Amino acid sequence: MTPIPDPPTSQGPPESSEGASMESARPLGPHTIVVGGGLAGLACAAALGLRGHRVTLLESRNRLGGRASSFLDATTGEWLDNCQHVTLGCCTNFAKFCRDVGIDHFFAREDRLIFVGPQGTRHTFAASPLPAPLHLAPAFARLSYLSWSDRLCLGRGLRTLARTSPDALRGVRFDQWLIDHRQTPAVIEKFWHVVLVSALSETVDRIDAFHARKVFVDGFLANRLGWEVWLPTVPLDRLYGQELKTWLVEHGVTLRLNAGVKRIVPDGMDATGTPTEASRDTSGTTQDIQRQPSVELRTGERLTADSIVLAVPQNLVVDLVPQFAEWWNRSEGPARLATAPISSVHLWYDRPITDDRHITFVGRTSQWLFNRAKIHPAESAGPTAENGHTAGVNWYGQVVISASHDVAARPAKETIDHVVQELAELLPAARDAQLVRSRLVTEHRAVLAMLPGVDRFRPGPESPVPGLFLAGDWIQTGWPSTMEGAVRSGWLAAEAVLRRSGHPESLLQPDLPRARLSKWLFGL
Repeated sequence: MTPIPDPPTSQGPPESSEGASMESARPLGPHTIVVGGGLAGLACAAALGLRGHRVTLLESRNRLGGRASSFLDATTGEWLDNCQHVTLGCCTNFAKFCRDVGIDHFFAREDRLIFVGPQGTRHTFAASPLPAPLHLAPAFARLSYLSWSDRLCLGRGLRTLARTSPDALRGVRFDQWLIDHRQTPAVIEKFWHVVLVSALSETVDRIDAFHARKVFVDGFLANRLGWEVWLPTVPLDRLYGQELKTWLVEHGVTLRLNAGVKRIVPDGMDATGTPTEASRDTSGTTQDIQRQPSVELRTGERLTADSIVLAVPQNLVVDLVPQFAEWWNRSEGPARLATAPISSVHLWYDRPITDDRHITFVGRTSQWLFNRAKIHPAESAGPTAENGHTAGVNWYGQVVISASHDVAARPAKETIDHVVQELAELLPAARDAQLVRSRLVTEHRAVLAMLPGVDRFRPGPESPVPGLFLAGDWIQTGWPSTMEGAVRSGWLAAEAVLRRSGHPESLLQPDLPRARLSKWLFGL
């Protein structure tokens, strides 16, 4: 992936009428319906399209991207990203998906991070020429907001975590693991929490140690490229916009936007889930012909296919497939899965408050500041913008607050005022800048909460209904709820579809190779 020039001004999601579609002209092959146009559904549709399947992708909204999308700010008439989405160098499947569909040029590699300590001290975090896992040791050693004893404590903790068997950590609360291994409160608050709340959108007392280990091993210790941040250089509506749509259509995918699904109906059942007369034999016993579920749209239209992939958030599954209720609600069923919120504070100032592209704050409510004026220059409108909404605006940024349970429970103004005050305390230029306008956005079900024992409740891509498969970052992928996890889930569902069609193929990409020294030191 390489940086791209300044992108053209985003035009926002395309207008579309109910049931509007972009038809593929590819020859007919096995037909798969994918319900949901988020990353999981897009990855599944792209993989099957590349392999000659005829795919119909149904999305209830008028845009693709799912939770990684833009929305219209009714006050200003601008399209805003719901949150800042980033990926890491260790996310090999997401990277492959982007290359496959031709959107990898919309990402820039960030090989240095800026950390600002609780008292405003600034630290540049970058890799040294040393081989992994020593490549980041000098960067850790320079974190002066940790004492030298805390930095040594951190090193011991990372080494012990890497050497611990992943299976031994499943179901273990990570804060308890940290306490058991003598990590100090300062190290927990100023390092472990800072990294994990950004990566997993939960606090250390609510994270399964298995997934915490994966973040640090894959991101920091196994390969020198794993920690690097890849940042979209265009708004999300552009990232999952016309280029992606054109590629999908050219590869056998029919896109139907504004195509809300009412329910999935197993073949041989009526709309209420009752076996039809045609599906019973002469003794009244239901025949085993329920192998091809169909989709009923909210318009009443019904579509059938060889296979159907349900790539929607887990809270929508039983509404679409009532027949799943018993399986879903069993003692260790997917109904036990919880979600975590992420909030974004959009801020427009009359002057720049930082030249940095992004900053990570330590020990603050504000966790990560993204300088949208630098990352998306065309998106940062000046005073000549239409209707004057942006008059006086010369800088636009977004502060991300993950695991924002408290934020979601209090008035928006209280959070915005608190964030603005923190920026004034930490960034000298923000003290004299005037806030022109602001907006708080909370995605209440942003990610799957990686709670201790969460993997017991995550299903695989196979469902109890023959021919109906599941995808989403909430299914069992071996990864936490991330963009990488979403792509992996889509490819696992595609693998299941390919097996059903008699053409099995492995789609998952290998992880980054383990460095020799990492394997020797940690047994990775």
